[in-house]
Amino acid sequence: MAEGTVLVAVAEHPNDRCATAGQLTRIAEGIRASGLEVRWVASVSDAEAVLRTEAGLAAALVAWDLPPGADEGPGGATVLQRIGRRFQNLPVFLVMADEGLGELPLWVSQSVVGYLWPLEDTPAFIAGRITTAARAYQDALLPPFFKALRRFDDAHEYSWHTPAHSGGVAFLKSPVGRAFHDYFGERLLRSDLSISVGELGSLFEHTGPIGEAERNAARVFGSDRTYFVLLGDSTCNRLVGHFSVTRDEIALVDRNCHKSVLHGLVVSGARPVYLVPTRNGYGLAGPLPPAEIAADSVAARIARNPLSVGAVSPRAQYAVFTNSTYDGLCYDASAAARAFAASTPRLHFDEAWFAYARFHPLYAGRYGMSVDEETFPGPDRPTVFATQSTHKLLAALSQSAMVHVRPAPRAPVEHDRFNEALMMHGTTSPSYPMIASLDVATAMMDGPQGQWLVDEAVTEAVRFRQEMVRIGRRIEAAGDRPPWFFGVWQPDEVTDPANGTRLPFDEAPAELLRTEASCWHLAPDVDWHGFPGLTDGYCMLDPIKVTLTCPGVDATGVMSDWGIPARILTAYLSTRGIVVEKTDSYTTLVLFSMGITKGKWGTLLDALMDFKDLYDGDTPLERVLPALVAEHPRRYAGRSLRDLCQEMHAHLRDARLVELLDTAFQQLPEPVTPPQLCYERLIRGGTDRIPLADAPGRVAAAMVTVTPPGIPVLMPGESIGAEDGPLLRYLGALESFDRHFPGFGSETHGVTRAPDTGDYLIECLRPDEQDGPLGATTPAQRRGQSRTAEPDRR
Repeated sequence: MAEGTVLVAVAEHPNDRCATAGQLTRIAEGIRASGLEVRWVASVSDAEAVLRTEAGLAAALVAWDLPPGADEGPGGATVLQRIGRRFQNLPVFLVMADEGLGELPLWVSQSVVGYLWPLEDTPAFIAGRITTAARAYQDALLPPFFKALRRFDDAHEYSWHTPAHSGGVAFLKSPVGRAFHDYFGERLLRSDLSISVGELGSLFEHTGPIGEAERNAARVFGSDRTYFVLLGDSTCNRLVGHFSVTRDEIALVDRNCHKSVLHGLVVSGARPVYLVPTRNGYGLAGPLPPAEIAADSVAARIARNPLSVGAVSPRAQYAVFTNSTYDGLCYDASAAARAFAASTPRLHFDEAWFAYARFHPLYAGRYGMSVDEETFPGPDRPTVFATQSTHKLLAALSQSAMVHVRPAPRAPVEHDRFNEALMMHGTTSPSYPMIASLDVATAMMDGPQGQWLVDEAVTEAVRFRQEMVRIGRRIEAAGDRPPWFFGVWQPDEVTDPANGTRLPFDEAPAELLRTEASCWHLAPDVDWHGFPGLTDGYCMLDPIKVTLTCPGVDATGVMSDWGIPARILTAYLSTRGIVVEKTDSYTTLVLFSMGITKGKWGTLLDALMDFKDLYDGDTPLERVLPALVAEHPRRYAGRSLRDLCQEMHAHLRDARLVELLDTAFQQLPEPVTPPQLCYERLIRGGTDRIPLADAPGRVAAAMVTVTPPGIPVLMPGESIGAEDGPLLRYLGALESFDRHFPGFGSETHGVTRAPDTGDYLIECLRPDEQDGPLGATTPAQRRGQSRTAEPDRR
């Protein structure tokens, strides 16, 4: 098997009878003899195709006199420029004919490592120069830890340490073990090593190749310090929260947070004050509006919160918010940091789904590590943490994550102390393949290749978004079938800042949408996004997070007489092997990650068109969702797709589920006791699991998170409220939906279902545990405190 590829882009074809072609053919033979493959192309278009598809290039030969491509000019110049956008430090040799070096543009010398006149040296010598440069490039290509791991693996030493499978040998002694070994392969198992391998360094001491890899990641991701974390962004969130805030200190928490943020509060004993994001008519959570994070608003919210009574200080020590959100909304990072800086010295950007932001100019200033001395000078800048689930949208193994830190003088982060928190939450048996994947994911984003990879995802997302609009226009123009009813959540028009021209989204140049961030800004009070209270440029929609919209409701919350609930669409898509990221009542989210291709999104487009045909034809459910009908024949047999869509839409409309969701998330429950106390009571039997009918007036002991939309609706320590309050009305509506539509139930974390009735059951503090003054941390303290603050009535 070839160990790399050399691109030969010359005007001559290898079968040409000229002297130059013959000499180049002999050079190519010498390159192949060294173990490298040769890809010979004779046009700019073919060279560009190789550059797009062949990531294993080790060197390139480019003729300056290559025939010009579509953009005119010397073909060699075009190929050199394409190589510079795709690869970093790839050795490129410029193949010369009669022209002298003085005739070349000055920039060419910065793009090549040497010049070749094929007829002036022997083929063996030239091939040797090329292969030597290729091998040096390949060796330098590997990042620190991955290089050391490969070197250790190549040494073929016996394993005398854990894990006990000893490089996979133990698996070979068992039939099922042999099947496991053969499936994953010896190389992976040989690299599954113990922390006893000193030459590979230590994850917790940050030494050796692991320490080098973390320092390299800090450079690439733009942080002062980066820590590799296994077990995902959930662990990152817990350790940053645990480090940043201590018992009975106040933490400002975005209500649109991941459950791991709550876990950090439970471990630390902090007192959360929740900040409320805006929402739109689809039920999508928007950003925290500027007014919500302004200093006076935060101070008022803290003062109104009953938990502030027992806090050690009325000032928050830590704030955490989600950027970008699940639905792709990202903040002006410096503007958000300036707003929060008046209220807290530590700011945590939970960027689980946003690790790629630094590597494309479209996202400039939209990520946590962009908040630095240049964008936010002066003593008020807070210490910034950014936690990233590297594996989610960069190329790393599952559970691989990073914490990036940029300390500020007002809240120093001493490495040894932060490392204590890291060691408390990290495993002492780290996976070396996972560490290697973090190292490689970093190297993949270093230099021009990082922008190229993200740009490809952005480009394909733009193409898909525009094609969705164009399909609707083509169907309308044809006039031979019912209208197209799927949409994409995005602006209807964009403005070209070069001339101020307003353009329909599908008619805008793809280059404009790919490069101009203002095309994706959520302008104030615009119907397409439906979020109130925003300011210009404050929030941007990430184009690679594509939200498909179904008919039934719009972004302002206006419901129509007919509709297609998204749960039915995604159930159909799953029969086509298309598993979406998230489904709400009338929207569904798909991710255009770096693994996207035209064939992949074309398959999605085809499935959407097929669903429309099935709907228009009033197809029986037995053909559309056969497994659903087989599992629930009494409920769905004999029904049609259109019939089910309309019945479910009518139920959602009459139950006002989207409206109830909005109310439940906007009107926060009354906080009664800190989350840590609830956890203690949960573990020690101080809770009851009760149906919704018995829940009014009780205090939640565990978080309740409903998917969709995947955001906590109830936090530990909060009052469930009255029977006719927003929370119980919303949960009751969900419970009713699940009963009416088996097979389409909500995924509700923190809720169990009674096996006999299907009733929702939630964990609550026992009455004797929830009584007493607010702000206390133990039953004895609660008996001795008095309530002095009014609950948050928002």
